Amino acid sequence: MIETQSLRKDFGRFTAVRDISFRVDKGEVLGFLGPNGAGKSTTMKMIAGFLAPTSGRASVCGHDVVSEPMATKRAIGYLPEGAPSYDEMTPRAFLNFIADVRGLSGAERAARIDDVIGRLALERVLEQSIETLSKGYKRRVGLAQAILHDPAVLILDEPTDGLDPNQKHEVRALIRDIAKDKTIVISTHILEEVHAVCTRAVIIADGAVLADDTPAGLEARSKYHNAVRLSVDESTPLDSVKDALRSLRGVASLETGEDGSGVIALPKPDADLFTEISTLVRDQNWGVTQIEKDRGRLDDVFRSITTEKQEAARG
Repeated sequence: MIETQSLRKDFGRFTAVRDISFRVDKGEVLGFLGPNGAGKSTTMKMIAGFLAPTSGRASVCGHDVVSEPMATKRAIGYLPEGAPSYDEMTPRAFLNFIADVRGLSGAERAARIDDVIGRLALERVLEQSIETLSKGYKRRVGLAQAILHDPAVLILDEPTDGLDPNQKHEVRALIRDIAKDKTIVISTHILEEVHAVCTRAVIIADGAVLADDTPAGLEARSKYHNAVRLSVDESTPLDSVKDALRSLRGVASLETGEDGSGVIALPKPDADLFTEISTLVRDQNWGVTQIEKDRGRLDDVFRSITTEKQEAARG
């Protein structure tokens, strides 16, 4: 559905995107991750046909974005960063304007407008000016215009940036619903977005792809993958717990919990540390308040990958 091959974008002497290649198949929700300035938005704009690549190529649904721009744009629904629109318009007027741009008419036009209004629950704000809407509703209006022509592909640039937790939850729920019959690329630097909506993630930094995997696959690269968090009550001395944990064959090292209490046991490769520690807890009759296996931390992997790239660039 989307494919890039050695995609590159230069702005004078500055290279924003360097030789990026990936593909996104039907039904996938791809999280496009990277720190600020990594080249995410520039890549999205090239895929959407908003910027021409310096070299390389991108295609959407088999259409080259440079040589077949109109066919590409018909296949894409695009939500730019910040969900820009015409503030003085109402959502109803804005959606009618977008319907004109997309060439919708007659019964199809009416049906599509009614569908996106209902799907994004815009009924109560249809006659307000867009500038008076909350950020959450502005994102809904932005999503409505992006899916109005029922595109096969959605490109969403920072769709929840700047929203409060409730608004983020609403927008992510909408994206999950839309994803049932779309191919979606979401550019974000918010790592929790990956867990919330994505089936796959690409991490970039300094304009280059550094990792491409499922969220679970990326988490498995974390040093905390299969680590065990253990907290005990006041009747159990924590120092004695640490001494006993160090004696286990599967323990590589110990860390203190983030809040200063408890302990995190990091595993050696292929160790079944949770079973070892659970057996030890039972045998020692410790007063345990928490025992939990860590699936791995995406933020840990993200920092490790992007920091290594930055350090390599510095030489």
